Amino acid sequence: MTSTILIADDDPVQRRLLEAMVRRFGYHAETVESGEAAITRLETTSAVAIDLLILDLVMPDLDGMGVLTRMRERKIEVPAIVQTAHGSIEAVISAMRAGALDFVVKPVGAERLQVSIKNALRVDALEEELRRATRRATGHMTFKDLASRSDDMARIIRLGERAARSSIPVLLEGESGVGKELVARAVQGASDRRGKAFVTVNCGALPENLIESILFGHEKGAFTGATEKHAGKFVEANGGTLFLDEIGELPLDAQVKLLRALQEGEVDPVGGKRSVKVDIRLISATNQNLIELVKAGRFREDLYYRLNVFPITIPPLRSRKDDIADLARRFAARFAAEEGKRIRGISAEALALLGGYDWPGNVRQLENAVFRAVVLCDGDELTVAEFPQIAAHVRGFDVRVPPVPAMMAPAYAPQPRETVRIEVRDPNVLRLLDENGDVRRLDHMEAETIKFALAHYRSQMSEMARKLGIGRSTLYRKMKEYGFAEEAETGEGTRDEAAA
Repeated sequence: MTSTILIADDDPVQRRLLEAMVRRFGYHAETVESGEAAITRLETTSAVAIDLLILDLVMPDLDGMGVLTRMRERKIEVPAIVQTAHGSIEAVISAMRAGALDFVVKPVGAERLQVSIKNALRVDALEEELRRATRRATGHMTFKDLASRSDDMARIIRLGERAARSSIPVLLEGESGVGKELVARAVQGASDRRGKAFVTVNCGALPENLIESILFGHEKGAFTGATEKHAGKFVEANGGTLFLDEIGELPLDAQVKLLRALQEGEVDPVGGKRSVKVDIRLISATNQNLIELVKAGRFREDLYYRLNVFPITIPPLRSRKDDIADLARRFAARFAAEEGKRIRGISAEALALLGGYDWPGNVRQLENAVFRAVVLCDGDELTVAEFPQIAAHVRGFDVRVPPVPAMMAPAYAPQPRETVRIEVRDPNVLRLLDENGDVRRLDHMEAETIKFALAHYRSQMSEMARKLGIGRSTLYRKMKEYGFAEEAETGEGTRDEAAA
């Protein structure tokens, strides 16, 4: 989803000019006419989150410096660009000390403002990623770090917050790569065990002959190779959270011992003489259908009901596409910092490409795709050219791989090399030439324009007529001429009434 920018200025002319520029840059824009209104909008949680504030320093009720002060007091972590008609050094220093990221002088040019916006969003994304990484490493990660624009994920967050208030066992279900471990860490970070140990065990990667030792520990000399005492994952997680990932991969004999440990709250180390009491919060995860494994005899029914107390199913990325743009920007900021590249962000065309892909590997695949794109990028922005594999699977983005002529191939090469050329066909661009290279007929282009407007404005006939610059009666007549009669008859009575 495109970033949302809030413009706070008491001058209506300046508000309109800034709003027009921001929309032309490809962002969503909202405007308020006072500092108090800006604070109110920034604190509104029911609306779309604000990604950037463009703030006038001189306003009648609460000026820009007052807004920055309140934002700092109320811990509103939204980057701000301040603007004023008086660009004194004192004003610049005061604004920066108050928390502003950049400073522009009225009337600001479009190019200067665009660079400032990109820099502010990039810096904010990097700072937020660093804060998130710190919270994750210290066990203080919460559901605020999973902020999502998707209704499905909002439901997951509500369920997770309820689970965090108790010690109830949680079972996280979902496809591989959807972020089950992040949800598990958020459950711990929102509970009374935050800051305590968070121990992860991938049950699918445990050697079968060492499962008991790894989970429950062993004494020195308990078996060949046991040269020293090992506490085990249950004891390591004592007082904190034990996260059993891919629980469906655990062998049946290990499931019996796991069930006893969960029921009794104690473990028996291999070679130990007495049981060890443990106090853990159990969170398990799987990408399989456990009930089907139970029916197939591959998973114990009693263990299933022990684990499946509070199930949470995390939706795949393809069903929450509103989150793709935010995730991609977050990954781009992190990888650009790690690779030492000055990448301001991701182009609108590239975001459209990422949003049109189904992502069978979910968030993990998106993360890897952005990592590769950052490594490939030679400019200051990720474009479609950095995502050739994704472009090959999205309609409207044509990837062609023409072979290099034989005479150009190096003599020592056993096979001719191939170069990748990406041709982007933007579905929003009207073609002026036909397949033969001739100019297309005017009525064909007019029909295509009206058809596009129908989809773009969702059949809101009054809005279509205004934007196309024609009367509604003319619009109805042309729609009937071009075969859009059904839309012409039903559009006004449904879409316009719904919009009203």
